[in-house]
Amino acid sequence: MLRSTYNWSLGDRIAQSNQQFIQGDYCDIRTKREACPLTCFVSKNGASGEPWKDAKFDQDGRLKNPRRSAGDIQVTALPELKKARPWFGEIDSTVLQQNVKRLDTAYKNFFSARRCANEGRGFPKFKNRSNFTSFTYQMGAKVQGNKVYLPKLGWMRFFNSRVIPEGFTIKAATIRKRQDGWYASIRIEDKTIPDYVQKPLNEVNSILGCDLGITKLVHLSDRHQIDNPKFSTNKKARRTLKIRQRRVSRKVKGSKNRKKAATKLGRFHKKITNKRVAYQWDIANLIVSRKVDAIALEDLNVSGSAIR
Repeated sequence: MLRSTYNWSLGDRIAQSNQQFIQGDYCDIRTKREACPLTCFVSKNGASGEPWKDAKFDQDGRLKNPRRSAGDIQVTALPELKKARPWFGEIDSTVLQQNVKRLDTAYKNFFSARRCANEGRGFPKFKNRSNFTSFTYQMGAKVQGNKVYLPKLGWMRFFNSRVIPEGFTIKAATIRKRQDGWYASIRIEDKTIPDYVQKPLNEVNSILGCDLGITKLVHLSDRHQIDNPKFSTNKKARRTLKIRQRRVSRKVKGSKNRKKAATKLGRFHKKITNKRVAYQWDIANLIVSRKVDAIALEDLNVSGSAIR
């Protein structure tokens, strides 16, 4: 259902953008109304409503409320969506709102990538089952021992891998589907903890420099080198990946056996990812434990995306 709302919102924005910049004013045969591209690319006769709704003016006649974005329009249209499709009432309202904001983030990344001439992030695409596997609760999540409460879903058991410290409150929870099950990432906050204050440059006496290596993972300025285990490219991992990828390719497309083989391959990739992330956290802990005033890092284009 979240995937359908995401695709519906994206389709609505694309349709209204075409009306504004490509087709111009025209009469919609289905609704028998005139499209008005002068208001917004999500027009007043589109699926998302009026951009100037609830606008207020001050005594001088100036607009007090700014013009609403397409995301704000689609968020305020969610109650109408629930009336038209009552089964969306089974989803928490904050989850639906975050789903629309997720599309806003995709648009923002696309236009920022165009301004920076970075081709790594393309135009938002319609989602299918395989690439839409997460959702976020903005409020209402609770944790008690080995049980977690998710609004509209209720209490359920889970493996509490990290106990929430005393004094912290749960701000949000993101549920993600992985190859070996479902995971909950919980964001917590304690306002009594003071913010970290950065040292001014004139008080920095010792600096530790970190350089990304080729054969080694990191070269430090104190001549210390950190090994790179190469979890995915060592002999044993490459052989296992080759066997499991071959098993997937030999199965009939769309069959249950192919899905089982793909699941085993995904679990092995997940295992490699877990090892790599755990090792990186250990190395980060090792670096920050050095008694220095500052740590200097290179600003590298590690992903290798094209930049003009």
